[in-house]
Amino acid sequence: MATLLIVDDDNMVRDTLHELLSASHECHTADRAEQALHYLDVEEYDAVLTDLSMPGLSGRELLRYIQAKHSDTPVIVISGMPDGNDGRELINLGAFAYFTKPFRLEEIEAVVERAIARKQELAVTNSSSHLNVEFSSDDDPDEDLDQDDGDETESEPDNTANDETSH
Repeated sequence: MATLLIVDDDNMVRDTLHELLSASHECHTADRAEQALHYLDVEEYDAVLTDLSMPGLSGRELLRYIQAKHSDTPVIVISGMPDGNDGRELINLGAFAYFTKPFRLEEIEAVVERAIARKQELAVTNSSSHLNVEFSSDDDPDEDLDQDDGDETESEPDNTANDETSH
């Protein structure tokens, strides 16, 4: 089950998105970006949906924070003020998707599923790259196996260091 963060100062929009998405995902909600920042410090999210214009920090600032600290987390931005320039700018800043209000619930649902799939792809890619670093082609995983077989019966223990009375 994916974990989503929904950030919107409009109770109706926030509650609608929560109701839509909570049937199949764990959803946390915040009514402002500052609250969302606290959630992001303690929880990893598969996707974040945020309003663009909110009191205090904006959705644009939240997007920048997420890009800097959680760059593999897709951010879906929703705006109540349609502006084609905003959409292009936000996508250029790294937003996964941009919607204007009113939006169609099935479109939000579909893009959330794509965002979750993208996050999972990135997780697999990142896991694979860590494995490649640990096991590069120059490393021979069997190389160290023959160095110590654990059999100490061939050599006698050295007791001379403890035997000071015999000298």
